[in-house]
Amino acid sequence: MADAAQRLQGLFAQMLGAPLPVRIRAWDGSQAGPPGAPALVVRNRRALRRLLWKPGELGLARAWVAGDLDIEGDLYTMLDLLAGIVWERGEDARTLAQALRDPEVRTAVRGLIRLGGLPLPPSPPPEEVRSPRRHLHTKHTDRRAVSHHYDVGNDFYEIVLGPSMVYSCAYWPAPDSTLEQAQHDKLELVCRKLGLKPGQRLLDVGCGWGSMAVHAAREHGVSVVGVTLSQEQAAYARKRVADEGLTDKVEIRVQDYRDVRDGPYDAISSIGMAEHVGADRYLEYAADLYDLLKPGGRLLNHQIARRPQRDESAYSVDSFIDSYVFPDGELQPVGVTVTQLERAGFEVRDVESIREHYALTLRRWVARVEADWERAVLLTGPGRARVWRLYMAASALAFERNRIGVNQVLAVRTPESGASGMPLRARTWGSPARD
Repeated sequence: MADAAQRLQGLFAQMLGAPLPVRIRAWDGSQAGPPGAPALVVRNRRALRRLLWKPGELGLARAWVAGDLDIEGDLYTMLDLLAGIVWERGEDARTLAQALRDPEVRTAVRGLIRLGGLPLPPSPPPEEVRSPRRHLHTKHTDRRAVSHHYDVGNDFYEIVLGPSMVYSCAYWPAPDSTLEQAQHDKLELVCRKLGLKPGQRLLDVGCGWGSMAVHAAREHGVSVVGVTLSQEQAAYARKRVADEGLTDKVEIRVQDYRDVRDGPYDAISSIGMAEHVGADRYLEYAADLYDLLKPGGRLLNHQIARRPQRDESAYSVDSFIDSYVFPDGELQPVGVTVTQLERAGFEVRDVESIREHYALTLRRWVARVEADWERAVLLTGPGRARVWRLYMAASALAFERNRIGVNQVLAVRTPESGASGMPLRARTWGSPARD
């Protein structure tokens, strides 16, 4: 008799202390759970073994990436329901060792072992990054992390990002605007905040595929140096620069920002890069950029932030993102970022939260991948494509629920005279120009 789904529903409810809010469809064809809810498809017993050997987010991620788990129905609804279980239990959710002190949980775990079997643990999917040395943020480890994330293939990123090839939060004039218009408006917003003028020098740290460099040179007449650690990004960006006829204005380097020595620059943009600097290195990052600016020069730091914790020492990097998406990435609260920039000598002049804009951006990226799923799988493999779909959808929900945010911090290397060069009413950049 096919009854694996019913047994799983009962065992999970026993472990969680409440019914699972989603349906389960098991490998034997059985189904159980709330009618109309999205279904968690448990394709084989190996999925259970992954959860038993690595309970929590990493076990679920491994099962998803390997194809042992799937979802039928709306992906966002499923992720929201599953995330609700975690967040309702709070940041102080019990560890497995603590949970096993509960007789009900011990009984449920024994039931899962009987249902799934417990031989040797399944090997992690090949897409997982495994390194015993984490968060060192040396030039070598940063280069390796960047390569894992960005050297997936430019063709794949074209599917995700569209023609703009901007891999950071767009700036939406309206929710129904096009992705290309919203990304154009974000680049223009950055240029306006920096007050770019013809003949100035701009350093674009973490330049990606060259979108900011091209936009700033073409629309504002500045000379740009863009630096990235990704060989594939650099090759793509250089071709874009050549195609735009901007080789006399834009130089793309494969270079660590710590090795840039040809300042001073009039302005620096750092868009979606500082998340990967690391908490221990952040003051060094801020000081390096400060030294590269001329007096009166501006920095626009566009960075994802997490919510502060009551006990900051308890913060740990998200295991799924660290293992599959961006190794060694670290988030910090926006207040910490502002403090570190000020400690480095900057005067912080403006902080703008654009959290909802990133949720809109991520949903568009997910839609693009889903619309071209077969090609995405062909370009990167099914495991990597599943990583990206899950990562972007879960991140969209995290921004919508205010679990993470994104901020543009405008800072100035204000000279001793105190003349910052900022207008009395600075926020005249709110309405980017249209093409």
